[in-house]
Amino acid sequence: MALDDYFQFEEFGTDMRTEILAGLTTFMTMSYIIFVNPAILSVAIGKEAIPSLVTATAFSAGITTIIMGLYARKPFALAPGMGLNAYFTYGVVLGMGYTWQVALAAVFIEGLLFIALSISGFRTAVINAIPSSQKYAIGAGIGLFLTLIGMKAAGIVTVNVTNPQAHVPGLLDINDWVTALNTSYFSTPEFLVAVIGLVVAFLLIARNIPGALLFSIIAATIAAVAVGVSPPPERIFAFPTLDRTLFRLDLSGLMSVGAVGVVFAFFMVDFFDTVGTVAGLSAKAGFMEEDGTIPDSEKILLTDAIGTSLGALLGTSTVTTYIESAAGIEEGGRTGMTAVVVGLLFLAIGLFVSPIAQIIPAQATAPALMIVGFYMITVVRNVDFDDLTEALPAFFVLVTIPYTYSIADGIGAGFISYVILKIVAGRYRDIHPLMYALALVFAVYFLYLGGII
Repeated sequence: MALDDYFQFEEFGTDMRTEILAGLTTFMTMSYIIFVNPAILSVAIGKEAIPSLVTATAFSAGITTIIMGLYARKPFALAPGMGLNAYFTYGVVLGMGYTWQVALAAVFIEGLLFIALSISGFRTAVINAIPSSQKYAIGAGIGLFLTLIGMKAAGIVTVNVTNPQAHVPGLLDINDWVTALNTSYFSTPEFLVAVIGLVVAFLLIARNIPGALLFSIIAATIAAVAVGVSPPPERIFAFPTLDRTLFRLDLSGLMSVGAVGVVFAFFMVDFFDTVGTVAGLSAKAGFMEEDGTIPDSEKILLTDAIGTSLGALLGTSTVTTYIESAAGIEEGGRTGMTAVVVGLLFLAIGLFVSPIAQIIPAQATAPALMIVGFYMITVVRNVDFDDLTEALPAFFVLVTIPYTYSIADGIGAGFISYVILKIVAGRYRDIHPLMYALALVFAVYFLYLGGII
């Protein structure tokens, strides 16, 4: 078949059934964004804009993910990024006082910058300059981050963010399992839903049944409806609209020094979050070469950049590659067909039958996130722990990403420590020239966030 040849099913040891199942799994794991993103952005834009925001979210995710599948031919899905939408609302609009139209303009300009850097090959050069130990650590760190998100959704931990702006570390409260079992979240129907999802996932994984994560989400959602955590859908169809957000950018509002800082912040967070996510997913999928390079990385990054600008035109914050793509990869997705399936589901669910997706509670996807986190952390075994100049920076990445609730902060900690340790050990020749520049950029970035410069 033509599709088999185009997506190279035989070369990657997959087939149409596996790719479709992987796409369904990825979509089910990340479909929450159709409703979470509008909820966050509507705080800045207004509740009356929620229908438009749902459409902008689903349409930008669907179109960009299809482009990823057809152009880059990778099983990576894209959607408006969590953290970046919070920075948009609480940092730029409510915190700095800019209008949401100016914030959208900043996202749009950031996307154009990424397009230019992707076409020039600079972003690919950056990925190839990162040492393999850092790439594997990023993948494992993202795995822990996913686990933490899942545990938070299941109610096992509580993340208290001390500042709503992105990249300010939060505190973790580990719920007291001994004294709180009969009096806290652990006795609620929500926790029961998460437990059912975990049990179903464990049973299916133990039996090597394909689609374990997808079926665990379905089972947990059915349980959620049965116990009243989620209501049954009131209707099937929801017609799309963009009347409140389409082309509402205010480019003139960027003509100030402060606004340049907003673009810079969006730029830094998106750039390194994307680099880290792409590196981690590529390591998990087995795309990474022995020398650490990632085939077709320029296509992956260009698609990501196009998605950012497209999303801003539609009315949503930064669109980026999603770490939840690891769920589909774990189910066997290895080609762009997985991404095409995800994109089509975003268009179908988000634009026409969004009430169905809306009943899936966070507790139903929590087990999948935790299990995917387990699978992703396994790549850390590829780090050479006998070489402390490789192992210690990898460790800093591994722990900083989940504990600061920031992929970008973890990458920065790893890059800076890697350069310093290599220099101190007298092994500066091991450092790619671009790594010096990246470490310096992150140092400036952290100083900027701290208000020192």
